[in-house]
Amino acid sequence: MQHLRRPTTATTRTQRRDLAVRAAVSQGLVTDDANPLVGLLDLETIREAAASLHDAFAQVAAPGQQVLHTFAIKASSLVPVLRYLDHLGIGCEAASPGELALAHAAGVSAERTVLDSPAKTVDELREALQRGVAVNADNPQELVRLDALREQTRSDSPLGLRVNPQIGSGTIGAMSTATDTSKFGFPLRDPGAREAVIRAYRERPHLTRLHAHVGSQGCPLELMAQGVQATHQLAEEINATVGRQQITTLDIGGGLPVNFDTEDVTPSYERYARLLADTVPALFDGRYGLVTEFGRSLLAKAGTILARVEYAKTAGGRPIAVTHAGAQVATRTVFAPSSWPLRVTGYDPHGHPKQGPAVAQDVAGPCCFAGDLVATARELPPLEAGDLVALLDTGAYYFSNPFGYNSLPRPGVYGFTLPEDETGAGPGTEPAAENTPATPGGIRFATVREPQSIAQVVAESGLDQRDALLPR
Repeated sequence: MQHLRRPTTATTRTQRRDLAVRAAVSQGLVTDDANPLVGLLDLETIREAAASLHDAFAQVAAPGQQVLHTFAIKASSLVPVLRYLDHLGIGCEAASPGELALAHAAGVSAERTVLDSPAKTVDELREALQRGVAVNADNPQELVRLDALREQTRSDSPLGLRVNPQIGSGTIGAMSTATDTSKFGFPLRDPGAREAVIRAYRERPHLTRLHAHVGSQGCPLELMAQGVQATHQLAEEINATVGRQQITTLDIGGGLPVNFDTEDVTPSYERYARLLADTVPALFDGRYGLVTEFGRSLLAKAGTILARVEYAKTAGGRPIAVTHAGAQVATRTVFAPSSWPLRVTGYDPHGHPKQGPAVAQDVAGPCCFAGDLVATARELPPLEAGDLVALLDTGAYYFSNPFGYNSLPRPGVYGFTLPEDETGAGPGTEPAAENTPATPGGIRFATVREPQSIAQVVAESGLDQRDALLPR
């Protein structure tokens, strides 16, 4: 695990991004034709996010208390990213067979992997048990399924239940998982449910974990802390009922919101950890091991989507920049702009920050429907054909969760570092970012994912089965 490091200021992160944009242009990572869209990941920002997470919990945890931080793979399902996070002391939280396979491919050990999902198949559960991956059962039927599989596999995987404390919703309903009718977990306030959970532990001494997750973006920290408090109280009740400390580990989920309005990293892990310590002091007395499952907050600020402006036009008197970044990469922003607004900035064709008086303009994507807009009436220097637009804070979800509209190819993704003397942010010693030479600005890129070719788009769309539907 890397040493803890001083947090980067917003200014140095902006400087690094500007250098990376220029370098991406000069190295041909973003081009007029073949690759008009690219994803950039600032490895220093990722490293410092991981360090701040470790440090925040270390400040409040009891000496020797076991704390495993895992990364919610859905936020960036890219093997090199998972491997890099593992290098920084962050394990994996998987929520599907594919994500479980990605964690394994990244070299993340079973002891540092957790499987959560509301729809685990028998094969998925069997694989997790055979490998020794921790599993949180979502419902009574899955628990019965686990009983049989555990007997068959003679597994020693850590097992527990996911519970829903049913404490309410944040401002984004789709991101809130502790509502009365959430599809996740055992609903504790339903009639008889709490008693059933306690009985399940009493009848199964091998259940040693308890898991809850309140939600993510839009959920206030106080609601998240309330969910952790409810989970801790239930663990105490179960242990008192069985007469011993059967539950030894609490999985408190993740979900720290991200500030998408400015460069500032707020709220911080330190603020959340201290709120937990104030709300549930016994959480950090050393009796329970802890697992966290943060995702968006670890990567969002590290990412930039860079796209060419193909055309600049007007409609109804409003300027429109037609770019190559739309719903295929910014799906949530396009379909729910009030919940997922993104900051957008402009660069000239050489990658220098765009200058000029701000003008209200739309930033449109390439998808063939009218609502494909990543920003509406946004005040920006006038964007022209050949310029670049950058969608900021897109390091989580935007790179690795493509929307296949119009069969648009997935963009390449590149991690970048630079030497200390460029920004004063710290030594640029990332071993991963050395598969391209340093640019004049000091930037080094590492390929995380190659850009998808049109031939690959055609192949995955059934090319080998081209004649399958014709009469025989």
